[in-house]
Amino acid sequence: MAPIEEIAAGLARSATAAAGVPVRSAILHGSVATGDFLPGRSDIDLLLVVGGPLPDTAAGALERLVRNTDPGPASGIDLHVVTAAVASAPSPAPPLELHVGRYDGSSVGVEVERRVAAAPDLPAELSMARADGRAVLGAAPADVLGPVPAAWVRDRGRHWLREWQSRTGDTEDAAHMVLTACRIWLFAVEGRHSAKTPAARWALERDPSLTAIPQALHQYTTDPAAPVSEAGIARVLETVLRDDAV
Repeated sequence: MAPIEEIAAGLARSATAAAGVPVRSAILHGSVATGDFLPGRSDIDLLLVVGGPLPDTAAGALERLVRNTDPGPASGIDLHVVTAAVASAPSPAPPLELHVGRYDGSSVGVEVERRVAAAPDLPAELSMARADGRAVLGAAPADVLGPVPAAWVRDRGRHWLREWQSRTGDTEDAAHMVLTACRIWLFAVEGRHSAKTPAARWALERDPSLTAIPQALHQYTTDPAAPVSEAGIARVLETVLRDDAV
């Protein structure tokens, strides 16, 4: 097992112990599960499916766990907690028990959301975990996560593409916006989730003129200080939104 997989599995076991309610499944997804992990740039993505509402004491314990865990070569930790009832029958904006996002080296730092009544980004998270996730403890992803209609994922992707059109000058999130736009595009066209780097290569094959994509790849994989053209970002977003599949 690779070091990052050992760290991620240890985090999953510790989170399960801290949850305060029965955990149906602790699912690693994202780059650690798919083998696309990039040291210093990729997060550890963990989804806990729990048997019932999360006690306040457990939410506090999980937040402390995310804050204090040594993530090793990961750039942060992204923990979502949902009930089994929500996970098995997703809706377009399902309730979320807890989200703790730790983004080392960013201006955000740590983000905590507790008892969110409607979380429209959650269905895409559940869809990715069901497609590519791996259970460290408990049931397999397909046994606890119900299918998410592709239309919901595409709709939320369009939301973010339009949101980012007003933020093309955000240098901190430049690579994230461009590479996630590539992932949104690939899913819309082919119905499959992808990591950032292969999605970017797919998008470049589809339209080699999108110069912001190699710039974003270079920033993401090699040089965090490398620039990404604001006009180029705008063109990527416009191109993806213009595709009839999106």
